[in-house]
Amino acid sequence: MFAGYPGALLTRREIAVVVPTYRRPDLLRRCMEALCAQDIEPQRYEIVVCDDGPDEATRALVESIAAREASRGLAVHYLAVTATQGPAGARNAGWRAAHAPNIAFTDDDTIPQPNWLRAGLASLADAQAAAGRVVVPLQDVPTDYELDASGLERAEFVTANVFVQREALLAVGGFDERFTSAWREDSDLQFSLLSIGVNVARADDAVVVHPVRPAHWGVSLSQQRKSRFEALLFRKHPSFYRERIGARPPVLYYVILIGLLVTLMALAAGQGAVAAAAALVWLGGTAWFCARRLRATRRDARHVLEMAWTSLWIPFLSIFWRLNGAVRYRVWFL
Repeated sequence: MFAGYPGALLTRREIAVVVPTYRRPDLLRRCMEALCAQDIEPQRYEIVVCDDGPDEATRALVESIAAREASRGLAVHYLAVTATQGPAGARNAGWRAAHAPNIAFTDDDTIPQPNWLRAGLASLADAQAAAGRVVVPLQDVPTDYELDASGLERAEFVTANVFVQREALLAVGGFDERFTSAWREDSDLQFSLLSIGVNVARADDAVVVHPVRPAHWGVSLSQQRKSRFEALLFRKHPSFYRERIGARPPVLYYVILIGLLVTLMALAAGQGAVAAAAALVWLGGTAWFCARRLRATRRDARHVLEMAWTSLWIPFLSIFWRLNGAVRYRVWFL
């Protein structure tokens, strides 16, 4: 139920914008201001903020914006999400609570452009779902983390910018809440829609800007945990995974792992020459991986040190989480 309201919605709108958030009200404020400035009549849409870790700062922000926008006829709702964890569950809570026939999804760290909703609604005139365009501004020479984040621009279907008819969401059951991190839950929804014959169109005129958030040093290590969701997506949609993602086993990571294991076993067996050769494979593969990450990124001392350190550990963490996903979701996935 929406905070401050006796029911889900008092009036039926054309489209509901669902925004999951988790304890970052400053970013949410920027997104909300952009959503409130859309160039369609405010009576045509509502905004549902799904707080996936309810806190008073977020509630106060949303309620203050709701009070301000009420005089224009724009409905802004705060929804405390306590039954699930992760953006997939928060988005499900949002679209299920709203009554609009069309749902727009974006994230709390995006800046939807003024014609975003108008273009999204237009795309749904001939399709049941549509993916908008994401723009990720980068420095002239980005960090590895920033360059990786810019992959959103090339993604087919990301929940930072998609539009789906409510009937289509009902048909597939919405998002799979086993995707507890912001990774591959959008591809899962896309593949589920395609599997029942839903026409997923492009809405390139519907643009959101997605600035890269600051990240702590070594952030790429914690990101490897997301690899387990690759196994879940592959188990559910093997054909679509091969066709549209095309990800292959990380051969270099396995070479590095085998090199280290052989080095340790050879040392234990007193085989110095074998250990030296295997160590060359391990360290050489790691050095090549690090150099590849630095190829188009910053070369200052801090960033180079971060790339060297994280390149030592990423292959092992990635393999661990991939195999963890394979075991958890009972699928052959290397």
